[in-house]
Amino acid sequence: MVLAYLIAGIKLYAGELDLGSSVIWGPLQILVAKCEYFNAGGSVKDRIALRMVEDAERAGIIKPGDTIIEPTSGNTGIGLALVAAVKGYRSIIVLPEKMSMEKVDILRALGSEIVRTPAAKFDSPESNVSVAQRLRNEIPNSHILDQYRNPGNPMAHYDTTAEEILEQCEGKVHMVVGGAGTGGTITGIGRKLKEKCPECKIVCVDPEGSIVALPSELNTAEDATMEVEGIGHDFIPTVLDRSVVDLWYKSNDTDSFLMARRLIREEGLLCGGSSGSAMSIAVKAAKNLTEGQRCVVILPDSVRNYMWWNVKVRKLNLSAPLLLVPEVNCQKAIEILKEKGCAQAPVVAESGHILGMVTPSNILSSVLAGNAQFSDPVIKVINDEFSKISLDDNLGNLSNILDNDHFAIVVHEQLQCIGDGSYTKKRMVFGMVTALDLLNFITRKDKSQQQRVASPRGSVASDESEISH
Repeated sequence: MVLAYLIAGIKLYAGELDLGSSVIWGPLQILVAKCEYFNAGGSVKDRIALRMVEDAERAGIIKPGDTIIEPTSGNTGIGLALVAAVKGYRSIIVLPEKMSMEKVDILRALGSEIVRTPAAKFDSPESNVSVAQRLRNEIPNSHILDQYRNPGNPMAHYDTTAEEILEQCEGKVHMVVGGAGTGGTITGIGRKLKEKCPECKIVCVDPEGSIVALPSELNTAEDATMEVEGIGHDFIPTVLDRSVVDLWYKSNDTDSFLMARRLIREEGLLCGGSSGSAMSIAVKAAKNLTEGQRCVVILPDSVRNYMWWNVKVRKLNLSAPLLLVPEVNCQKAIEILKEKGCAQAPVVAESGHILGMVTPSNILSSVLAGNAQFSDPVIKVINDEFSKISLDDNLGNLSNILDNDHFAIVVHEQLQCIGDGSYTKKRMVFGMVTALDLLNFITRKDKSQQQRVASPRGSVASDESEISH
């Protein structure tokens, strides 16, 4: 068997969940967790990976010796790598640069070839989707199975996940709560349960910042960040059938990660952020059930991908940055950057005020455009548009910045004494951080967390100053 399907049945009684005075429960509303992270690859995506490959085999699309290409920032790549390893296909996984090295290590252990791409919008030529499509055009007998459009995605859950839920609950299912990533899970489960249990309510979770929920008036959150991976989009996936959903709820990152942490600490369920999203909504939606009715919650992923999100930037142990004064000329700036092995440097005034950034490329482009000479002071060619982050911001925020920028300046506030004895606050440069710094930290943290997860219950995520998801 490629996939180790869980025979799930962990029961959380709502009356035992202390969720604050705003949540009022009946005595015996039962939440049943379907723990999909016990699949071999650590997520619900193992199911669709096997189904999509076997459907393609039956249709004669894939044959021995062919190549499977998957553009992914999530777990579908691991699922397809598992299937490819067992069936003997070549697999190429196209990943954004910010993905954790632990995930890369797993893929390489399964024999996959890894192609890293810069973080970019899905329709950008540099995105993992565009790069995967170019690879498909260049590599003979290669295939992208496309989980967002592949009908095997919802059918995998219609035929297996939903049937398991019905069997494990002895046909007594009154509500199912799950998130919408591709939408295949909620679509497949929803269709089957509407046939077998017509009174069952299908509840779908969509994070703030996503546009998937109905009615569209729900999707009104402005400037919302979606740190939870695997659910929510700025488009409607083809495989998602929103007509099977009875109720939509919007989740938020804070509630999601807090609930995921509670499930880890109090129930011993090593689930991740999107599982926390589903459970945080389930405890609200299930209030509408009557005594003895059962709510099934889909927990799709493990804690593996979320152990570092709320670590503070100060934990990165950044080295002192190279700073340039505005009077240094462009030629000297290039020499200094080359000598120190730096790709960029902040330009700061004598007071410590940050004036901007300088790189060899923006010096060269200014000189070639005739806007500056190598003898000009570097202040003439600085870029004053750059991202800043404080020492007390978390790595989730930093990751969002590095989705679009190559680096961020880490700043901290200092009190400076003025001549008259008064003080003023100044934002000073503490360091610079790049995607490589973040990846190196995640690699170290991943190895540390693997050891913690292997420890007895109660020691998981015990350092609250570092791990809060």
